[in-house]
Amino acid sequence: MFSHPKYSLMKITHTEIYGFSISMVPFAIATGTMDYAQNVLIRIYTDEGLIGTGECSAFPMIVGETQGTCLAVGRDLAAIIKDKDPLQIQQHLEDFDRYIAGNTTIKSAFDMALVDIAAQADNKPLFAYLGGQLKPITTDITVGIGTAEQMASQALTFKENKAQIIKVKVGKDPKEDIRRIELIRAAIGPDIQIQLDANQGWSLQAAKTALGGMQALGLDIAFCEQPLPSYLDHEILALKAEVGIPIMADESCYHLRDVEKCHRAGFDYINIKLAKSGGITRGLEIASAAAAYAIPCMMGGMLESRVALTAMTHMVMASGNIRFFDMDTCLLGHLEDPVTRGVHIQDYRLSLPEPLLPGIGIQTDAAFLEKCDRWVV
Repeated sequence: MFSHPKYSLMKITHTEIYGFSISMVPFAIATGTMDYAQNVLIRIYTDEGLIGTGECSAFPMIVGETQGTCLAVGRDLAAIIKDKDPLQIQQHLEDFDRYIAGNTTIKSAFDMALVDIAAQADNKPLFAYLGGQLKPITTDITVGIGTAEQMASQALTFKENKAQIIKVKVGKDPKEDIRRIELIRAAIGPDIQIQLDANQGWSLQAAKTALGGMQALGLDIAFCEQPLPSYLDHEILALKAEVGIPIMADESCYHLRDVEKCHRAGFDYINIKLAKSGGITRGLEIASAAAAYAIPCMMGGMLESRVALTAMTHMVMASGNIRFFDMDTCLLGHLEDPVTRGVHIQDYRLSLPEPLLPGIGIQTDAAFLEKCDRWVV
């Protein structure tokens, strides 16, 4: 991977950076509400005619970056790689980290674009370049936080639209969260899988009350994602001692070094997001490290468009340890689709567009880009 002697003299000529804002229906989680997708699109151009495309979605309450910070840092990262060989991906990622700590969201967009170029240079679709193969993917669909009645109605609509897996945002008042799941289960029946995501919203006692109460009522829950704040990872084992619902790490796992910590803490699963990990390259490293501890992973996301969602689909096909799919990013109320060629979504099933092209194989809407703020470095 990342070795193409034929293109060893290829150079990056310039990078385009777009403020890729997407209007959407407000989406609420335990820690806040998003009114639009704070995304950034980048295009890295080379003197060989190859163009790599990447996208990231800033979610301030999770990763601590906004669209504004991503645009500012993105211009600096573009300057770092200008006139460099795009295929030296690991070197570029190291240079990014030496230049500025954190900022994994915007770094993930650059990683995506560089990997796109590498796969194109090898004349392979990205999943094949990464050593993967085509496989079926069915995403969950997420019910945001609202009243119990509103959430049950939304879940029923998803079921009627052929959803097979429903992810429910919780993490507020435990008793009200129990009622939310009661009404949702009553509305959708026993055959639809329910996953929970508390987004660090509970204390240990609140988590015991909420999850224990759901369990006592016989409500079937596949797992609960991030029930406690990440600084309370040491209390996960105490929660599991009283509650039999599997626990998934999200905000407790940003980096490769966090995998061993999650194993010791007792997490059953790990949610990988490009905006947290820094991109496809680092995300696959996390999936591989988790496999060594027999911890299956989920492919998650923020509010990305079909640009990043297509890249995530390739990534899932390249890892046997990514077994859960929370890939409903642009289904969560996006009112615009800035992509003319990308992953197909039918009945919550994801598939790559045919014919398969080298790289990620996406095309953006030129008219949409004309409306976006743009910088060239």
